Amino acid sequence: MAFELSEDQLKTAENELKKYLPMSQQVYGFLVIRNRVRSDPVRVLVDRWPQFRVIMCKPHGEQKSDLFKDTLLFATDAAVLEEILSKSSVFDWSKYFCVGTSVSHTEIFKAVASAKGVPCKRVAKCYLMTLEDVSRLPPVDSSGISVSSLDESHIGLVSQTWKFGKDDVAVGLIRNMIANFPSCCVLDAEGKPVSWILTYASGAIGMLYTLPEHRGKGYAKILVSSLAKRNHALGYPVYSFIEEENAVSYRLFTNLGFTEDPSYREAWFRVNEFQIFQ
Repeated sequence: MAFELSEDQLKTAENELKKYLPMSQQVYGFLVIRNRVRSDPVRVLVDRWPQFRVIMCKPHGEQKSDLFKDTLLFATDAAVLEEILSKSSVFDWSKYFCVGTSVSHTEIFKAVASAKGVPCKRVAKCYLMTLEDVSRLPPVDSSGISVSSLDESHIGLVSQTWKFGKDDVAVGLIRNMIANFPSCCVLDAEGKPVSWILTYASGAIGMLYTLPEHRGKGYAKILVSSLAKRNHALGYPVYSFIEEENAVSYRLFTNLGFTEDPSYREAWFRVNEFQIFQ
């Protein structure tokens, strides 16, 4: 029903996914980085090769801190996707897992979960915001501001302030992001981060956060612009997912030249969510 791709096949899959942008953006972005950077182990599975209809990037879940490492999924055939979700051993529906995929697959996830008698919840619905031309970023004045990268000593701070990072279960995800992918932060006079943004394993930039007492100083604009330029220089796609209700971030990214594809939304589904904090 599904088999794992080899290193050489991953490069071919990257090129194939490029044909389906923007719908394939998250899985494509993951393979762009995966083919260049070795971070946490992830299995990339397809329904068939080389003309795959479903492709999944599934992280290894060996401990509780791995729970926030989502499976990323792209499908061109809804019937094949439903069959894989229903009948294959790729997903263990008796345990917790989270999947990021097109919002168009909502009814499939709900139907399979219902048939299996397990809870399935859509926890986020996001705009896909991409920056096509980094050279057109508006000028940003960062004079007098100390901009750096996050390091391992900042993992706890980022985890505590992330809306999904309760009880330190997101520490493994954030440690991997800081260790392997670009990040930017603004440091105060004592060298402590007061505002920051990270890159996910999929290449999406996010976890943008500024401590409340430091808001209104333009730090978010500086960090998004800095990280966009850094990721572009590395050959990574420059994009972000903005939750539909987050008007502030939507306005920020739009003002920086990011554009939304009105025909596409990304969603995240959690199965057996109650198991996360047990």
